[in-house]
Amino acid sequence: MTTISANLQAVRERIAAAARKCGRRPEEISLLAVSKSWPASVVREAAAAGQQAFGENYVQEALAKVAELAALRLEWHFIGPLQSNKTRMVAAAFAWVHSIDRLKVAERLAEQRPTGLPPLQVCLQVNVSGETSKSGVAPDAAAALAHAVAALPNLKLRGLMAVPEELSDFGQQRAAFCRLRWIYDRLRDDGLPLDTLSMGMSQDLEAAITEGSTLVRVGTAIFGGRHRL
Repeated sequence: MTTISANLQAVRERIAAAARKCGRRPEEISLLAVSKSWPASVVREAAAAGQQAFGENYVQEALAKVAELAALRLEWHFIGPLQSNKTRMVAAAFAWVHSIDRLKVAERLAEQRPTGLPPLQVCLQVNVSGETSKSGVAPDAAAALAHAVAALPNLKLRGLMAVPEELSDFGQQRAAFCRLRWIYDRLRDDGLPLDTLSMGMSQDLEAAITEGSTLVRVGTAIFGGRHRL
């Protein structure tokens, strides 16, 4: 068994254990392998081990991998900050965008989604920790943005994403994810048919799953420490 294959199995076992511990079914939680900064050969190895969904942060790097691995029919998720001048490329190449935090970006994605492709699946990124270094809509502005995005053509608003500050204490990790879950529940109460909470990474996926995550974004635990192409 290759290292990546073994790592994927270990992460899946962590997900299953965390789900069972809080009374959830493991199949409720999807795994997104964060392949940013890793070459296409590494993605190919993960795909051979059964992983189909991959997350990328950098547009140009991602487009090269999407093209090289097109025959594998992988599901590509854009999870990084998105500038307005890059929306056309993302709208054409990705199945999901997790990082919408401005209406202008959502409008451009909607306008630029190519005819013939299914709606772009999107999440709003919410800055639940209030860090100035992080992207994301402010929690108190999330509802207005969500309703505006949900009304756009060619997009399907699936839920919310967050990248809380890195904390080692399990209780503090849970508190950050609980804030996102609260916003998510209020939006569902308002009638938005959301089904995705994109939260939890290598160091805190157990806390995220405990608070209701439906999709964890894991890079280091699968691929190792950060690598640059």
